[in-house]
Amino acid sequence: MRIFVAGGSGTIGVPLVRSLLQAGHQVTATTRTPEKQDMLRALGATPVVVDALDASALADAVGAASPSHVIHQLTALPKAGPKRASELEATNRLRDEGTRNLLRAAIAARATRVIGGSFALMGAAPAAAGSGISAAGDAVRSMESQITNAAREGSIEGIVLRYGMFYGAGSPSTAELVDLVRRRRLPAIRHDRGQLPFIHLDDAVSATVAALDRGRSGESYDIVDDRAMSFSDMVRALAAAIGAPPPFTVPAWLVRLIMPYRSRLIAMRVPLSNAKAAAELGWRPRYPTIREGLAQMLADAA
Repeated sequence: MRIFVAGGSGTIGVPLVRSLLQAGHQVTATTRTPEKQDMLRALGATPVVVDALDASALADAVGAASPSHVIHQLTALPKAGPKRASELEATNRLRDEGTRNLLRAAIAARATRVIGGSFALMGAAPAAAGSGISAAGDAVRSMESQITNAAREGSIEGIVLRYGMFYGAGSPSTAELVDLVRRRRLPAIRHDRGQLPFIHLDDAVSATVAALDRGRSGESYDIVDDRAMSFSDMVRALAAAIGAPPPFTVPAWLVRLIMPYRSRLIAMRVPLSNAKAAAELGWRPRYPTIREGLAQMLADAA
């Protein structure tokens, strides 16, 4: 297949590009950073520097690649993840306006299928969650609806993958969490009833590769591990995995005071199921829960 990966130099973009090339596909991968071209070229991809908000330039890039499949992994998030709602604004534009530009370019280039990498947590965010979070949720829903509507109209085959929260060796946010837990700077929360969906980066990549030629056009799939977990249980699991002392436990009101944005996110209850992805994509996570994934990550690093 000839595959155009929009956002090929990001957290999931790099391992995805690597996996696609190992499978024998021809890959064109975009980046907004000229300095990342050499890295993509070293993987074996054809790099393209383009801003997805520049509709004309993006259309030229997609047209020149003449892809059979387009994969949307566009974000503009801080490496360690957003700490405040304002840090989501650039990604919101990419998920709304960038998706519109990419879809038009893919259709004009006569691509067969587009796959959109979405974010399960933001897609589930209610409007009452706070202005910044609700705006991010609106952007995710815009991205998803644009892809599924185009598919249902017959313009192009389209599939949405709703990823859980990424973790793994290639995730900068995971590296930061490990550092914080080692130094006992990341507490557990008393009476934490959150239910957060997680997914190992390798499992997110394998699901995306599976969606190239599997799954029903116009459908969305939750790409999550087998069991949701609270933020506090994740912190405890990480401490146990790295041999760090158990985390301190603090009251929820203190977390809301210190981290107002993140406290709203980690309190969410989003117990999703990967059953549909298993049945229709023929995909199962290699790591059923974050505990197995962390153990393997640390074993690989040893």
